[in-house]
Amino acid sequence: MSEIMKNNEELRSEEIELKAMKGMPCLVMNVLAVAVCTAAFIYGVILIATGGNVGLAAALMVVGGLYGFIVGPVVFVGLKILKPNEAYVLTLFGKYYGTLKGAGFYWVNPFCAAVNPAASVSSTQTASIEPSAATVATALGTGQFSRVSKKVSLKVMTLSNDKQKINDQLGNPIIIGIVVIWKVVNTVKAVFNVDNFKEFLSIQCDSALRDIVRLYPYDSAASDNEKSLRGSSMEVAERLKNEIQSKVGIAGLEIVEARITHLSYAEEIAAVMLQRQQASAIIDARQMIVEGAVGMVEMALEKLGAKDIVHLDEERKAAMVSNLLVVLCGNKDAQPVVNSGSLY
Repeated sequence: MSEIMKNNEELRSEEIELKAMKGMPCLVMNVLAVAVCTAAFIYGVILIATGGNVGLAAALMVVGGLYGFIVGPVVFVGLKILKPNEAYVLTLFGKYYGTLKGAGFYWVNPFCAAVNPAASVSSTQTASIEPSAATVATALGTGQFSRVSKKVSLKVMTLSNDKQKINDQLGNPIIIGIVVIWKVVNTVKAVFNVDNFKEFLSIQCDSALRDIVRLYPYDSAASDNEKSLRGSSMEVAERLKNEIQSKVGIAGLEIVEARITHLSYAEEIAAVMLQRQQASAIIDARQMIVEGAVGMVEMALEKLGAKDIVHLDEERKAAMVSNLLVVLCGNKDAQPVVNSGSLY
């Protein structure tokens, strides 16, 4: 399969930019030519009706009718209009003819056919990327679809697939969604190397997402330097972008950006993982409180000894340390008991 894709890429990799004639001069000249030929055809009919020169009348009717009713309308088919960031991929009798780019009004060989397997169908309702022939025929018959565009858009576009349930590195099921910013950079590859480059991109994005997510855990401990989906979203997005680009290069697409838009545990483990996160947060908070309390107790003992305020033996120091830790580490405010008697 990879060998076939490689051969196709070699065959359809070079894009030929077509240098087409300006459309407006061709339109004006053809309109004038059709008008003159139509007048000549009518004049020939009049000559025959009035008994004039039959040879001249036949020549006028043949030439005028041939161009006015056959050649002229065919010439009109070659007129093409392009908006900014649009292109036509043209074939002539089945062979690649060239790619017409640049906004403007052009005239090309009228026998050239525009090709775009991923042609969008404008509709009053939402249409699929590439409807079947029967669906299009039915829709055209009922007036649901107005036209089928064969233009290839060169604009920067956004792909947002459905959220997926994937197991992370630890086997935990998570729900993840991404958005991919992309554009067509090689129209020949996009049209000829794959059947539908939009659908191809969507499938490859899902595949690359599964490959990347399985390499990372959902989350990692604060003290751990291990990369995770939640803590290293920029690195994961960059790796995801490169992975998708390696898969869609054959289709002439460039991935501009890939970002994670949704990340959460699956419903079946979300409650348990929430409790785990809460417990971890409580432990971290307690650890910080204890570290701060020990520092404060140490500072209090040092200052009491340095200023010679009171002299405490080891037992009284232990009691003082215990009381201070209870006050500083407790969840509620401590209720002190005042000793109004002697020190001991």
